[in-house]
Amino acid sequence: MHSVLWKLTAAAQAAAVRDGEVSAVELVDAHLARIAEVNSAVNAVTQLLAERARTEAAAVDRKRAEGAELGPLAGVPFTVKESTAIEGVPTTFGAGRFRDLVARSDAPPVARLRAAGAIPLGHSNMPTLILAGVHTRSELFGDTANPWSGAVTPGGTSGGDGAAVASGMAPLGLGNDSGGSVRIPASFCGVAGLKPTYGRFAADHRIGPDDPTLAAQFLVVDGPLARTVGDLRLAYEVLAGADPRDPRAVPVPLYGEPLKRPVKVAMVTDPGGHGVHPSVRRAVESAADALRDAGYEVSEVADVPRLDEALEAYARMTRTEFATTWPVVKPLLGEGGHRYIERGMAEVAPVGLTEYLRLTGVRMGIQRDWAQFLDEYPLVLGPVFTEPPFAPGEEVRDDEGYRRVQNAMRLCTATSFVGVPAVAVPTGVVAGLPYGVQLIGRSYREDLCLEAAEEVERRLGVLTPIDPRP
Repeated sequence: MHSVLWKLTAAAQAAAVRDGEVSAVELVDAHLARIAEVNSAVNAVTQLLAERARTEAAAVDRKRAEGAELGPLAGVPFTVKESTAIEGVPTTFGAGRFRDLVARSDAPPVARLRAAGAIPLGHSNMPTLILAGVHTRSELFGDTANPWSGAVTPGGTSGGDGAAVASGMAPLGLGNDSGGSVRIPASFCGVAGLKPTYGRFAADHRIGPDDPTLAAQFLVVDGPLARTVGDLRLAYEVLAGADPRDPRAVPVPLYGEPLKRPVKVAMVTDPGGHGVHPSVRRAVESAADALRDAGYEVSEVADVPRLDEALEAYARMTRTEFATTWPVVKPLLGEGGHRYIERGMAEVAPVGLTEYLRLTGVRMGIQRDWAQFLDEYPLVLGPVFTEPPFAPGEEVRDDEGYRRVQNAMRLCTATSFVGVPAVAVPTGVVAGLPYGVQLIGRSYREDLCLEAAEEVERRLGVLTPIDPRP
């Protein structure tokens, strides 16, 4: 058993530690050995905390020996995106400027995972400052490879976590999502990912003492990646809840009132009518068949509410906020790191104060229309990305590549703007690459998304862990 510990789910790993079948130190060592075996090919784990992880694992083992109750994630290793603080470790954001920015404390989600017994193995790679693109390439650590194929990106911006989880370096990764940054790596790497409702998980996304501006406050949410939906659920139960360090986080129950059965699902294969690749359409249809088999009432709808308006408002608000700090931020991105944001600002120009304030009202109206839509259809089934995984760096190579990537991630962008939860779940492999879908739900009904995603997974299977492929 010890030789395949890294292949087990997080739930099985924690149970084995609690039951005394393996020690937490053995579990950590198994993952460190896996990292030593495959990280050179994938480059997902950036700041390895080997001795610290062994020390924390030994503390878990001592607690068990003393008869203390262990947490639901006892001994389970996890990776943490370079933008999220681990106490005593630099939070580099992948940028040379921040290589020595040592965190004074754990970010709230890291603290919650550790309180549940989980052990951070190290940071994971991301695009520089989260701004350099959708492909995971940072100034400090270089490119992360998709373990399925080096010809395509692992996605981003939580691509390091997606690749690490998919290749067995950790059963859980802690990323964040402001427009697909958990869901796209999950889909491209063949794992599951949860983007929670705005306010569900406590977080801290400051760089230095100042809090982020409005769009960055409501768009960016932390979320886990895992190989199974059951492990996502385990992480969700640990991460949810209020915290005085984050005034946005609210004490909403983990599980809402049961719904009348069958639960209605709105299936949208081509959001906005902007085109969808046949392989992606088939992925959505196969998930729909799985849900129907599980007793859901799936109906194809023409579209989700006000998609194009949401995309335009998202772009105008974010570009306006980028513009205020761009002269300072641009030099921090390293060679070529500025191209992604500058292409975006060329496509959609920043706006003035009057228009920005109007857009805050537009957002509320779009949220209202989504709430009414989700009152009729508690779940929406759709693509994560409407195209196959793309080549590393395509989004910054030229205007056409930028537009293609932005268009393909449009349902992720819109749902981040609205603030609703979504779970990305794999559906299968086509031509050697994994495909997935997302299940979007009512605000604070992550439980409905997770339940439906589990039914899809139960019928279509788990794709990882895998050995890296060239």
